[in-house]
Amino acid sequence: QVQLVESGGGLVQAGGSLRLSCAASGRRFSNYVMAWFRQAPGKEREFVARISGSGGITSYADSVKGRFTISRDNTKNTVYLQMNTLKPEDTAVYYCAAGYSSADWDKARAYNYWGQGTQVTVSS
Repeated sequence: QVQLVESGGGLVQAGGSLRLSCAASGRRFSNYVMAWFRQAPGKEREFVARISGSGGITSYADSVKGRFTISRDNTKNTVYLQMNTLKPEDTAVYYCAAGYSSADWDKARAYNYWGQGTQVTVSS
């Protein structure tokens, strides 16, 4: 079992930055692929970024590539999402997820554990 708790969301102006954190409880954190998804009102949950257990492999949605950076610190059982040059269309609830498999890493079904989400609002 893994419990995930996100933090760092808030209100920011367009062009600004935020750093999200996701703290995981439980053992063997480095065994998990970690990801960030987001869900805007009236829209489906969508993949944002993922990182392999060792941190050596990262992948991003095209919409955030070059602006967002995912990282992890396995000594702290924490994964981060640095978000720069934020746009109003980035407004959503951001969810942290943990999964065992690297297959279908951009699909929500690949992840076994989810956090409660943190709201990010970008004003224009």
